[in-house]
Amino acid sequence: MTLTSEKPLTAEELHQLSSQGVRGELLRGVLHETQPTGIRHGKTVVNLIVLLAGFVEPRQMGTILASDVGFLLEKEPDTVREPDVAFISAHRLPLDQDVPGYFDGPPDLAIEIVSPSDSPRQLFDKARMWISFGVPLVWTVDPQARTIDVHQPNQPLIRLSTDDTLDGGQVLPGFTCTVADLF
Repeated sequence: MTLTSEKPLTAEELHQLSSQGVRGELLRGVLHETQPTGIRHGKTVVNLIVLLAGFVEPRQMGTILASDVGFLLEKEPDTVREPDVAFISAHRLPLDQDVPGYFDGPPDLAIEIVSPSDSPRQLFDKARMWISFGVPLVWTVDPQARTIDVHQPNQPLIRLSTDDTLDGGQVLPGFTCTVADLF
């Protein structure tokens, strides 16, 4: 659902709305409400977080974030997007820093998981949007097809299936797991 008003919403107003139970993203000042996802989606989010946190946290590489965390990508009009899972390096967000609102800028890794309402084109477009805002690595995950598409700036799309190995590239050097581990 998209709510329109005559005056664009700001990131601050979106943050206030979230305390009133409104859930969504802000695209150039326009609120796009989001809906709860299903069990398959939720399990995939948890699997990703467990695998990534098990690698990132002992090495103090940065912060792993779950869905509902907003990233302020544009101002006036404001754009706030929320990937299903994200990683921000400790260089960009020190481990001891507390951020009460949205992160100002994109994550280092954005992960989007196919929801029942997503078309393949919508997910591809969302990945390209993250790339356009400077995210160096985007994974789009399809739990039903059991595939992961790896998006990087100026690189061809790579599609991985359950027998393949996913790696963190230069964003998470040394991270690897089999695609099957995520499902």
